[in-house]
Amino acid sequence: MSQTMPALGANQQFCRSCGQIISSLAPACPHCGAPTGIANTIANVSPKSRLAAFLLCWFLGLFGAHRFYVGKVGTGILQLVTLGGLCVWTFVDFIMIIVGSFRDKQGRVVAAWTN
Repeated sequence: MSQTMPALGANQQFCRSCGQIISSLAPACPHCGAPTGIANTIANVSPKSRLAAFLLCWFLGLFGAHRFYVGKVGTGILQLVTLGGLCVWTFVDFIMIIVGSFRDKQGRVVAAWTN
């Protein structure tokens, strides 16, 4: 006999451990207690605004303003002294901000365009 799977609603997923339908925002399954991994994802996102980093990089990137903003003071000073690594370093940071892989001092991704 073939068994049909129930349709998932918005913000729902199947528990990887017990197979029950759970919220995709739940840190653990309410049925079996298995972790879903959502807590690790939230913990790795910076509270800094990606839009602010983007604008600082665009207008003041040669002076490392975007690096000062995310707490990277040491590399911010290096960018200030070298004029953004002769624009190359600033360009690389600009691309990283656009694609969402720029990180703050604690290594968290600066992902949210607004706070």
